[in-house]
Amino acid sequence: MTGLLLRALLHPENQTGVVVDGYPRTKVQVLCLRLLHEKLNALRHQYIGTPLAAQFRKPMFHIVVLFVDEAESVRRQILRGERARAHNAAVEASGVGEMVETRATDLSDEAARNRYRTFKEVTYESLKTLRQVFHYHYVNAHGTVDEVQRRIQDELRYQSSLELDQSTFDRISRIPIARELSIHARQELVMRLDSYNAENPDLFEQSVALIDEKFMPIIRRHNMSGRAHINSENPLLADPLVLAMIIDIFADRGYDTVIDIRRYEVPSKVNPETWEIENREKIVWRFIVNFPGSRIRRGQ
Repeated sequence: MTGLLLRALLHPENQTGVVVDGYPRTKVQVLCLRLLHEKLNALRHQYIGTPLAAQFRKPMFHIVVLFVDEAESVRRQILRGERARAHNAAVEASGVGEMVETRATDLSDEAARNRYRTFKEVTYESLKTLRQVFHYHYVNAHGTVDEVQRRIQDELRYQSSLELDQSTFDRISRIPIARELSIHARQELVMRLDSYNAENPDLFEQSVALIDEKFMPIIRRHNMSGRAHINSENPLLADPLVLAMIIDIFADRGYDTVIDIRRYEVPSKVNPETWEIENREKIVWRFIVNFPGSRIRRGQ
């Protein structure tokens, strides 16, 4: 298996890497993977600052280990066996389709439990030693496919954040990771709205009235598309606090809002002495409001 992996990595089409399923499984494979990582790092340090540096980049190993308990593992193995046998019976009876492999471990609880024990005693113990080299966590594989997929994506994003050189990471780390912003977003939104209502009740009421009386009629006319563009010259919007209130009010009600401020020079009068046109600044606040639309499927 290790030989196959190394030969695959030498193919030009795999120069950016490969995805490997079920590797490493044994202590020998784990050792080979660690040696490969050490060698790639040694080559990178050897050629830093040389014309060949681009050929020896920092090695990136992402590992995701899906983990379920014994009961769930046995249930899934037996279910897989039942489905395989049902499929093969249908193929044999109809002559349509192709037979699928039926694993011996999928045909009895005892065999399925033994396979799980082998994983825990061999593969699991081998993988634990890799934590000395790679940053990874075990991913809870209980739940639906979508739920497990989200956990895998979160784990890979976490690992990707650790790939950068330390100096690069130090420079950009003061910018928060996007998902961290959303962890307490709802609680913070509630606190801000309550604060507006307690500390600036009149301004908050005016903001709500502006949305209700001026913005919502336009939004309702766009309820099919789920996107509305609103221009306003209301002087109330010159207050940054009002803009913050509007964004938060919309957010609480399920709307995503972007505000763009446009400034224009428009003619206001003619100077009677010089006959020059004098301009004034016109400020237009442009709101882009997105929300779930309601598209109607028309008949053919």
